[in-house]
Amino acid sequence: MRFGIDIGSTTTKAVLLDGGAAQKIIRPTGCRPAATARQIWEECGCPPRAAATGYGRALADFAAKKITEITCHARGVRHLHPDARALIDVGGQDSKAAALDANGGARQFAMNDKCAAGTGAFIESILRRFNWDWADLPRVAAASPEPLTINATCAVFAESEVISLLANGAAVERILAGIHQAAAKRIARLFAQTGGGAPVYFTGGAAQNPLLRIALEREIGLPLNIATDPQFAGAYGAAVSVA
Repeated sequence: MRFGIDIGSTTTKAVLLDGGAAQKIIRPTGCRPAATARQIWEECGCPPRAAATGYGRALADFAAKKITEITCHARGVRHLHPDARALIDVGGQDSKAAALDANGGARQFAMNDKCAAGTGAFIESILRRFNWDWADLPRVAAASPEPLTINATCAVFAESEVISLLANGAAVERILAGIHQAAAKRIARLFAQTGGGAPVYFTGGAAQNPLLRIALEREIGLPLNIATDPQFAGAYGAAVSVA
């Protein structure tokens, strides 16, 4: 058995590989990431062949290997999708893109972890601020509203811009489309730096957001495939990295 755990800022994901079977666990990281990670490891039977990734990987004292997120996401995506040539990952606190080499490693990558804009937290904060719901996003995506331009490149200023648009009577659906377009533009710039090409796979919690996927496809000019178990790509990559 091989155990991989991805300790993220928002959620902790784990994969236990036993032959061709995979057991998966996801739960909020909370304020004690080391305790959360250890509890999951213990629930899986304390497998000795363990590797950790994510921002909290150093806290996993039970893991024999601590591996960078880029490496694990690349390996995880290639494990799940052997045809993958590139990936875009959007998590709670960072976004990253990578072009993959023939062996599934990251040939070139770019990462944004300095600003909330272009992350899941950015979109979530806007939704929370106005009591909008994630459950509304598929409906909005299906309606294909024309996005309003959000000029601010900072999450704080973007929120102020949204307040002004609402005060001027702008449609919520167009604002939501504009917020996602603004995030997609930032992420697409990361992708362009990698020189990646199709097939491109989308991972992370935000891969379940249809508005962001549509906006990203528009910005990168390529189809964006949702990875199998998109939130678990890093954990899969950690698990397959265990000797």
